Amino acid sequence: MSDPSPNHADFEVVDNQYPDRDYDVKISIPEFTCVCPRTGQPDFAIIEIIYIPNKLIVELKSLKLYIQQFRNLGIFHENVTNKILDDFRLACEPRKIDVIGHFNPRGGISTVVKAHWQE
Repeated sequence: MSDPSPNHADFEVVDNQYPDRDYDVKISIPEFTCVCPRTGQPDFAIIEIIYIPNKLIVELKSLKLYIQQFRNLGIFHENVTNKILDDFRLACEPRKIDVIGHFNPRGGISTVVKAHWQE
């Protein structure tokens, strides 16, 4: 499609003021959209990102702009969930991250994809 592919360079990060403490950050993106690469139909999902920061945390406006780039991108559920994890991990270098995609039913089938990474 016409939009450039999102990538880790789209994220802005800031210093974590508590890098010696493990704590969870949970981000919910309730209006995620992308396009089915087979049918061209829109796919809708709630994306959850749960991470334990290391030295950096993500700036949320940059995350919002990154996520919006998927709106017209043809990509499978499994691929988009793993791509978000990979890009987030490259940008922030967290200690641990889970990305969960709760995709709305299509043809009577709903999909939940969970991608995980830990150092």
